[in-house]
Amino acid sequence: MINSDIPQPTLNPKAEQILKGAMPEFLKQGYARTSMDKVAKAAGVSKQTLYSHFSDKEGLFTALVQHIASQKFCIVWSKPLQGEPETVLRDLGQRLLLENMHDKEYLRFCRLIVSESEQRPDLAQLFLRNICQPAAAVLTKYLSDRTELNISDPEATSRIFVGSLIHFIMIQEVLHGHAIMPMDANRLIDSLIDLIVKTRSPCDEIPN
Repeated sequence: MINSDIPQPTLNPKAEQILKGAMPEFLKQGYARTSMDKVAKAAGVSKQTLYSHFSDKEGLFTALVQHIASQKFCIVWSKPLQGEPETVLRDLGQRLLLENMHDKEYLRFCRLIVSESEQRPDLAQLFLRNICQPAAAVLTKYLSDRTELNISDPEATSRIFVGSLIHFIMIQEVLHGHAIMPMDANRLIDSLIDLIVKTRSPCDEIPN
């Protein structure tokens, strides 16, 4: 069962074929130097077919950004958030990091979005709108429903959780910081769970 709040990709097979061919071209050449001719050749389609699906390079790249973001979101958030908070948050955190940190092509794509964001902030916003915004919304609803957690601001808390994991991916992988600021992923997840679930009470503290 897929969460109904998740944006679903709605591309026909030929459009997906084109986007699959376009991805390595944009990663290799960057946005400015990628041509529609090169994309058509890489995708194995005629220029007429390419233009019948995407009217220009801007439209093609916009569709690629939306497709990749929506696809990643669906993979990570396809499992409904049901169960005890500690289990749900741990599973969610591990899934988010596992899916993204080892996907080299996706990490390169994130770098491309960042590099293009100065000239095309709308593309960065499209990426956020299709992955970060709905992710925070889904987790906010879950935390709001778990009244036993006594969270005063579920939206801010969900953004702390999701944002911390995204920041970890950006620092460790996208910006190549794993050798400079190393940290075990489970250590981060454990700390975030402690902040949200508050599993430790004063009675649990180990005396000096």
